[in-house]
Amino acid sequence: MSTSDVTREGVRGQRPGRDAVTGSARVVGEGQRRRHGGRRGEPTRVPDAEFRSYYGRPVLNQVVWEASDIGGYLFLGGLAGASSVLAAGAELTGRDALARPLKYTALAAISGSVVALVHDLGRPERFLNMLRVVKPTSPMSVGTWILTAYGPLAGVAAVTAATGWFPRIGRAATLGAAAVGPLVATYTAPLVCDTAVPSWHEGHRYMPFLFAASASAAAGGAGLVASPLGQSGPARRAAVGGALVETAVSTAMEHRMGLAGEPYRLGTAGAFVRAAKALTLAGAAGAVLGRRSRAVSALSGAALLAGSACTRLGVFHAGKQSAADPKYTVVPQRRRMAERAAESAAVGEEGRVEAAGRAAGRAGPGGAGGGDAGA
Repeated sequence: MSTSDVTREGVRGQRPGRDAVTGSARVVGEGQRRRHGGRRGEPTRVPDAEFRSYYGRPVLNQVVWEASDIGGYLFLGGLAGASSVLAAGAELTGRDALARPLKYTALAAISGSVVALVHDLGRPERFLNMLRVVKPTSPMSVGTWILTAYGPLAGVAAVTAATGWFPRIGRAATLGAAAVGPLVATYTAPLVCDTAVPSWHEGHRYMPFLFAASASAAAGGAGLVASPLGQSGPARRAAVGGALVETAVSTAMEHRMGLAGEPYRLGTAGAFVRAAKALTLAGAAGAVLGRRSRAVSALSGAALLAGSACTRLGVFHAGKQSAADPKYTVVPQRRRMAERAAESAAVGEEGRVEAAGRAAGRAGPGGAGGGDAGA
């Protein structure tokens, strides 16, 4: 009968010579004995295992979403929401030549976003099934209802702008879409962060700001492409401000996430992130320098749109790469375990010191057998 006990510190209570060697370790040990001419029963040395898989399977379930579907869903949703906000501001300030194309952009973008989502789900009824319940703790459930509320408003705003019918209803729909627009532009951030994927989950403090800034830059770019120079001022300011914030937040996220930020600099994700920064900064510079050139403004807007799309694809591929490599899951877990163990040891040491101090106080003057008690 075994009297040993397996703990985090190792095996306690084992009897000498009774170590069991199983599976691949037995095969390695036999091979070492044959190579070195050892006899059966001699102690062997097996190399430390590396965390490549869990019984031949990845540590995490792999990201099976298609980049074209989910990347497009993330980008188009952000473009739609920010375009509605910018369109409402343009309409309230009398810039109809800017508001009208942005309304069309919002409707086209949200339609494409929903199509990409439904295509990824596989069957349209799956999207409808999510409307059967409201689950506030689920970003997907909340996001489904946000899209359901936003889509008709964006549609009515675009149709009334194109036909000129029912202007009051169109104005109300435009303002309603602008109210829901920020949620449409940013709810996808908690949607991806509320997962076990390291490069998504560890970025939960930065991702909403990154998505909001990227959406603002994209909507500003769309405005620069579609509006005349005389009315493009709000779009230009949104483009430049969004581009600068997006670049700053993206850089901070990569470097402050620690190991989980590494995929944003490597492989396919790194290529998309670098392209996003180059396109975004180039678009922002063109927006500032091309205030008197319609062609430069349009090219700058196209660069900003492309940069925003690359940002979303970079985030998608970074998550996919981090889920595929076990080190991004295992190394932080081991580090957190070591930190908790160190904290527990420190608390235990403080408790021992405090207990010793109380014991010394009881045995000193004024304690039992000391001071006035002796008198």
